[in-house]
Amino acid sequence: MTVVSVSMPESLLKRIDEFAEEHGYTGRSEIIREASRNLLGEFEDKRLEGRELMGIVTVLFDYDTTAVEEKMMRLRHEHEGLVASNFHSHVGEHRCMELFVLEGELEEISTFVGKIRATKDTLNIDYSVVPVDEFGTLADVE
Repeated sequence: MTVVSVSMPESLLKRIDEFAEEHGYTGRSEIIREASRNLLGEFEDKRLEGRELMGIVTVLFDYDTTAVEEKMMRLRHEHEGLVASNFHSHVGEHRCMELFVLEGELEEISTFVGKIRATKDTLNIDYSVVPVDEFGTLADVE
């Protein structure tokens, strides 16, 4: 197996070590491999390909981190054909939440989520994707 060097904050490394111990993983490498497989497989659901989808993306970041808010604005404009709606709200005393409602195909939504994930200083990113075409839900396809 190839050895790869990865840079990450000490706080994240500590969380990985604690997670490994609590959940019986043999070490950091096993966790990183599983997380990588999960991330790469997220948008590989063949049942979603070629379908009209709705995506909901939420982004949480510190109020003082204006670079994140500027990046969200740029992404909204860059993907105006995909972004059906966008909502910004203050959460607590020091946080902002950006919510995007997307309408498009899997590849477009995947690209958009990837660009948000690549944005430095975000605290949390969450999303969901559901079909909204005439073929019904994923449960109808199975």
